[in-house]
This record gives sequence, structure tokens and C-alpha cells, in this order.
Amino acid sequence: MNSAQQNKRGRTWHQHVVPYEEGWAVRREGNKRVTSKHRKQSTAIHKAKSLARKYKADVIIHRASGGIRERITYDE
Repeated sequence: MNSAQQNKRGRTWHQHVVPYEEGWAVRREGNKRVTSKHRKQSTAIHKAKSLARKYKADVIIHRASGGIRERITYDE
């Protein structure tokens, strides 16, 4: 794992799109707090993709049930 993906504490910049209250949220892997809240999953995915591209990380998209639907890698 390169330094763009992992900081000094060993955390990655992977972004999870997760169900949150009545909508969706983007949450950095390992964080308790959400990065952003969205009414639609598509908007949350767009935000997560832009963050993942910036930090050369992955986007992990969850279903409403909580299971993982898709993983997109931006490591180049």
C-alpha cells in the first residue's frame, strides 16, 4: 500500500457509501463520523468517487441492507 492510500496511523482513504438515517452517507474507512450526507445514493457515490480519485483509494458501495454492492478502485 502506498503513502497516498495510508497515513502514519495506518488508515486508508477508502470511501464507503452507506445507508444513513433516511438517505445515504459517505464515510472514510475507519471513521465513526460521516464525511457527507445525501438524499440519493447516486449523489453519495459521486462524492465518494471524487474523494477516492483525489487520494488514489477505493469506493465501496453498500446496499440498503448493509452488504457490499460494488467496489471501485482508483489506484493509478
